[in-house]
Amino acid sequence: MRRVGGVATATAAALSLLVASASAGGEPPRGDEPRFLLFSTTDLWRHGGFVHGGAVWSPGGVDKEGFALKVMFGGGNYRYISGALNNTEVSGRLLAATILPGYRFVRGKFIATIYGGLDFQNHRLTPDDPSAGLCGGYVGFRVNAELWYEPTPSTMIAADGMISTIDTTYNARFAFGWKVLDRYYLGPEVQGFAAGDNYRQFRVGAHVTGLKYKWFEWSGSLGWATDSDNRDGLYGKLGLLMRM
Repeated sequence: MRRVGGVATATAAALSLLVASASAGGEPPRGDEPRFLLFSTTDLWRHGGFVHGGAVWSPGGVDKEGFALKVMFGGGNYRYISGALNNTEVSGRLLAATILPGYRFVRGKFIATIYGGLDFQNHRLTPDDPSAGLCGGYVGFRVNAELWYEPTPSTMIAADGMISTIDTTYNARFAFGWKVLDRYYLGPEVQGFAAGDNYRQFRVGAHVTGLKYKWFEWSGSLGWATDSDNRDGLYGKLGLLMRM
């Protein structure tokens, strides 16, 4: 079983755009209906870390039903012990990008978006590991689904998932939250991740969602992760988005 580890080193360009806008000291120009959603997410845990960012373009508005185009890119570093190389530690680097056209469905307080498109991944290993499931460049097909629902004025439900044909990678997350001080949602979350037949990870934690500062919206998570290599540890996520 692979042993993955490391610290995130990739930098999301979307985050740079958001910080630059904040430094300017003024709200970015927008029409009556925002059509772009810029986002960035950092995901770290004891044995790995990744950063990704990107944008969603919705010509009819980011909160309206209709066509949506999501572009995302990112990467990170990891390491694992290879039995094929006499238990040598292998350092890996991932760079990834996706281009996902989709459609957003809106029914009152229920919003669901389905995307499907190209998935690009590049894995580099040092030293080279011939037993690795992923090494080199790959192009595949990816499907994403995102759901947001407010069953009452003070509660929310969020879920998202993806599956890629590259090594049959998939991920799913579910979160529930209560509104606190009419400013943000706080509640539990669970998440699962798998990469082919070699790796599984399961997470349980708490999240803060929708904390607004000026024109930014922040989110964060903290919890406990365990994986198929029988390793446990804390995980943390930080997200940032901006409508424009």
